[in-house]
Amino acid sequence: MHDRGKSHSPILPEKSPNNAPSRAAEGMEGRGLAKGKTLEHNTLRTQGRDGVHHALERIREAAKDKGKRFTALFHHVYSVELLRESYFDLRREAAPGIDGETWRHYGGNLDEHLRDLSCRLKRGAYRARPVRRAYVPKGDGRERPIGLPVLEDKIVQRAVTEVLNAIYEQDFIGFSYGFRPGRSAHQALDMLVVGLMTRKVNWVLDADIQKFFDTLDQRWLVTCIERRIGDRRIVRLIQKWLKAGVLEKGKWTASEVGTVQGGSISPLLANIYLHYVFDLWVHHWRKTQAGGEVIVVRYADDFIVGFKYRREAERLLADLRRRLQRFGLALHPDKTRILQFGRFARQDRSCCGQGKPETFNFLGFTHICGRTKQGKFTVLRKTMRTRLQAKLKEVRQELRQRMHDPIPEQGAYLRSVVGGHIRYYGVPLNGRSISTFHKEVCWLWLKVLKRRSQKDRMTWDKMKRLVNRWLPPARVCHPYSLDRVGVTT
Repeated sequence: MHDRGKSHSPILPEKSPNNAPSRAAEGMEGRGLAKGKTLEHNTLRTQGRDGVHHALERIREAAKDKGKRFTALFHHVYSVELLRESYFDLRREAAPGIDGETWRHYGGNLDEHLRDLSCRLKRGAYRARPVRRAYVPKGDGRERPIGLPVLEDKIVQRAVTEVLNAIYEQDFIGFSYGFRPGRSAHQALDMLVVGLMTRKVNWVLDADIQKFFDTLDQRWLVTCIERRIGDRRIVRLIQKWLKAGVLEKGKWTASEVGTVQGGSISPLLANIYLHYVFDLWVHHWRKTQAGGEVIVVRYADDFIVGFKYRREAERLLADLRRRLQRFGLALHPDKTRILQFGRFARQDRSCCGQGKPETFNFLGFTHICGRTKQGKFTVLRKTMRTRLQAKLKEVRQELRQRMHDPIPEQGAYLRSVVGGHIRYYGVPLNGRSISTFHKEVCWLWLKVLKRRSQKDRMTWDKMKRLVNRWLPPARVCHPYSLDRVGVTT
C-alpha cells in the first residue's frame, strides 16, 4: 500500500466514510467433523480462514484513508486460503462454462487444483477463458443474456471481489444497495418508503439505465478502478476478464464495451463504475444545486430520486442525461419519467382534475399513493403484475414437465417456489397479492393432478390436505418499513 496524498483527486469531492461491519469468521465450536475429514484437515482450514479475515480487516482499516492507493494486493488473491474460501462460496449447482468443469468434480482433488491455480497466478501464467452465453427469461417476457465463466475464473473473480470489497465498502455511499455485503433489496425498499413518507417529497424521478452492462465503457471503468488500486497485476487481471470475450454457438465475439453479467466480479465492477459516474455526482448535485429535499435510492442500474420541486427534478434529469452520455451510457426512454408522488399528490391532482396519482415500479413492486384507515398518507406496495404473471407461467410449464412425478417431489418443488415468493413479496399491505399467487398455484397443481389419469378421483378435500401438507400459508412476513428502519438505525 502506498499513500499518494491528494495528488489523485476523485471525479467528485469525497464523502465521509460509510463503514460496514466486517464479515465474521465462521465459528467452529460445537460442530462435528465433516464426513471423511481428519481433525488436522479441519483445523488447518479454520486457521486459514482466520488468516484471510485478518488480512481483509487490515485492508479495511487502511482503506478508511481516502487518499491511499493500494499497490500491493495481488498476494492476497493468490493465497490458497482465500482461493479455497472463494471456491466454497460458489453455487454448487451452477451451470458450467465452456470447459464443462463442475463444482463437485473440481472439488474431488481440490487441494492440488488450488495449489496449481495459485502458482499460475503467482508466475503470471493464468489466462482468462471466454464465457459461455446463455439466456434467462425476464419479467416482461424478454430474455436477459448472461455469461457463464469457467469455474477457475469464478474462483479467482470471487477472490478479487473479496479483496476489493474490503476497500470499496469504505467508499460507497449509503444510498447504494445493490450487490453489496450486508445489504439487500428489502433495505433499499424500506429506505425508499421511509424517504417518501418522512421527507418533503412531491415528485419522483423513476430512472433506468438502458443496457447498462452492455454499454459500460471499459476504459472509463479501468480509470475508475485505478483511483484506488495501484497494483497493476490486479488491474491487468480485471482487463483479462473484460477482454476474454463471449462464446455463443461456437463463435467467439470480442467485447470492447460492457461487462458480461454472470461473473462473480461483474456486480462489483458495476457498483464501482456507478459510484464515480452517478453516486458521487448526484450526492454533490443535491448538496449544491437543490433548494428542496432530495432523496436517492439506487439498486444496481435502477434508481429512484425524490424531489420537493418539479423544476429541480427536470433540471437533474437534463444534467443526468449529459453526465451519462459522457461515460457512454443513456437512460431508457420508456422506463425513465417524472411523476407526481407523495403525501400531497392526490390532493393536488384532484384540484387540477387529473385523477389518481401515477404509480412506479421498483425492485418487483408497484408503489402506490395510499391512505391508512385513519386517512393518513402511506405508500402501498403491490407485486408487479408482470412479475406475478411471469412466475405463474413458469410454474405452469414446470408442473407440466413434472406431471407424473411423485406427489412428494411436486410438493417439495412448489413449497420452495411459494415459500420464496412469500419471503420476498410478503410486505405489509401486500397480503392480497401473495394470497392470489398462493391460490393460483393451488389451482395449477390441482389441474395437473387431474390430468394424470382419466379415472381421476382428486377431490377438493384431498387437495386441501395436500396444500396444507406442502405449501406454506400466504402471510405477511416483513415488518413495516418505518419499524424496521427504526430498529436497524
